[in-house]
Amino acid sequence: MASFLQPSTQPNESGPTASMKSSEIQTALEVETISKNAVNDSAKSTPGVFLTWDDLWVTVPNRKHGSKPILQGLTGYAQPGELLAIMGPSGCGKSTLLDALAGRLGSNARQVGEILINGHKQALAYGTSAYVTQDDTLVTTLTVREAVYYSAQLQLPDSMSKLEKMERAEMTIREMGLQDAMNTRIGGWGVKGLSGGQKRRVSICIEILTHPKLLFLDEPTSGLDSAASYYVMRGIARLDHKDGVRRTVIASIHQPSSEVFQLFSNLCLLSSGQTVYFGPASAANEFFALNSFPCPPLQNPSDHFLNTINKDFEKDLEQGLDDAIPTEEVINILVKSYKSSDYWQQVQVKVEEICKEHFEALESRRDHAGFLTQSLVLTKRSFVNMFRDLGYYWLRLAIYVGLGYGLSSIYHDLGSSYGSIQARGSLLMFVSTFLTFMAIGGFPSFVEEMKVFERERLNGHYGATSFAIGNTFSAIPFLVLISLIPGAIAYYPSGLHKGYEHFLYFASTLFACLLLVESMMMAVASIVPNFLMGIITGAGIQGLMVLGGGFFRLPDDLPKPFWKYPLYYVAFHRYAYQGMFKNEFEGLKFTNYQGNGLIKGEEILRDFWQMEMGSSKWVDLAILLGMVVFYRLLFLAIIKTTETIKPIIPGLMSYVNPKQTFQIMEN
Repeated sequence: MASFLQPSTQPNESGPTASMKSSEIQTALEVETISKNAVNDSAKSTPGVFLTWDDLWVTVPNRKHGSKPILQGLTGYAQPGELLAIMGPSGCGKSTLLDALAGRLGSNARQVGEILINGHKQALAYGTSAYVTQDDTLVTTLTVREAVYYSAQLQLPDSMSKLEKMERAEMTIREMGLQDAMNTRIGGWGVKGLSGGQKRRVSICIEILTHPKLLFLDEPTSGLDSAASYYVMRGIARLDHKDGVRRTVIASIHQPSSEVFQLFSNLCLLSSGQTVYFGPASAANEFFALNSFPCPPLQNPSDHFLNTINKDFEKDLEQGLDDAIPTEEVINILVKSYKSSDYWQQVQVKVEEICKEHFEALESRRDHAGFLTQSLVLTKRSFVNMFRDLGYYWLRLAIYVGLGYGLSSIYHDLGSSYGSIQARGSLLMFVSTFLTFMAIGGFPSFVEEMKVFERERLNGHYGATSFAIGNTFSAIPFLVLISLIPGAIAYYPSGLHKGYEHFLYFASTLFACLLLVESMMMAVASIVPNFLMGIITGAGIQGLMVLGGGFFRLPDDLPKPFWKYPLYYVAFHRYAYQGMFKNEFEGLKFTNYQGNGLIKGEEILRDFWQMEMGSSKWVDLAILLGMVVFYRLLFLAIIKTTETIKPIIPGLMSYVNPKQTFQIMEN
């Protein structure tokens, strides 16, 4: 910890580097200046991305104080051909800085400061930048080759042939050293697949397919051992030499090994949202040494830096050390020292130089695959995922078959007695209610697919409409199987209305209900992404619809507030009951209660079940299919509304200056 480090000389309030004139520092700065000039010269001939940020503040709402500062007045830059590492202890603002630079801050965050791209204030367009998240959200049933190739088909323009896209995908896989794992499935829970380092490299492969000039990586070595971390970071650092694109790379990283630390060009060291050091990574040791906190021999420099400025465990570890310098004071010394050093001046000068250069603005957009291509590719990819994932549909099909046999044995050969009227109604109710209710079981698998969709949508790979179309059409073959096979097992042995046309209507209604429930759960997932809460929400909604559907309580007996109006007309179970009951009872005759006469099925529908006889059963089926379309459109509307409103909120919140707010809090 920082307080165990005893300085050789006590620093004064102005910081020991206020007049820093060490020959070592001057030499390092001269070398850095020469390298920066060389980069400037090469940038004029080779397009690249120069990213600068000046006096950047980010705050989030806080119940106690109104707002809490996450970043406080940060200034820095990143330039082509270099790897900038953002380091610091947990909670220092690394990911927030990365999100702010990439334009991904949450809607509750307020940002003030100037972020310029090649000296211009513009948004990052698709294809010019890529963001690799900390979590490897991938389709686990695909192989490495399939995952990257499907992504290439989605991202690369239609002007490229499939062969060219395949070559680009395989070249990218080889660039990241994954050629030996091309045919290995990614794997996930309960399925053996790639290692953590390989998954991270697959995520990087997917994002660099378009050869972006600006690459953001959030904790690319999280969860990896030192060897895997080194190979991942070495692959990132060497991307320029392999594809010829002068790439600007910015990575937040927690605690790199000494080998990984040597790969960094520049280092941005943060603590409590403030800049402790920004400059050449090779000169950071000298900066700490001149501030009386030298790195001990044979110790990893990054470990030393983080131990010095980490105040999380100070109280627990430093009891009884009265002469130790508190970590808070150490951080203040380093922050003040940095702001009075030549490094700070160099950053200011460099940011100003980049802003004055007449760089070309980035292209406003890049072409990617067309809407039709994206829809077809997503349909194929989703179908492959559903086919290989045993829990998505195959397990449900097996359970449905078992339930079908159970129904056929309980309701075997119902006949046409008076008692069979209630039995037929119960059988049809169970099929249209509880078999469709079990469609919620696929929600966890769908949530995993939604996570992939969220990551790819944020990176601009495709839109929500393409995803909804792909998910819908890929699910249809499986739902048809579930409707036909278990439906036939339950239908024919029970002695329901004979004739293939009646069975096809029965199966069609079951199919429409299953597809409708999945569509409704898509809308739920767009609001409640947590699968446990989503299942509870979906089950609650369906439970209310079942109660108001007109079976457990006949339509005329339903309480009019809420249950009859509007729930009875909104619940899809009402139309499923009506369609199936009309399909079953119309045209049949049953023995009456006394056993001395016959009752027509139409009379039973009107008097016994209180069905509305003014419309055909096909109208009920059409309404169910219309509800499928409605819930899919509702899903799209929620996604589109979120996309539209989310960028507006930070703009509205930016009228309050976080810097002024923080100063008021301090006063």
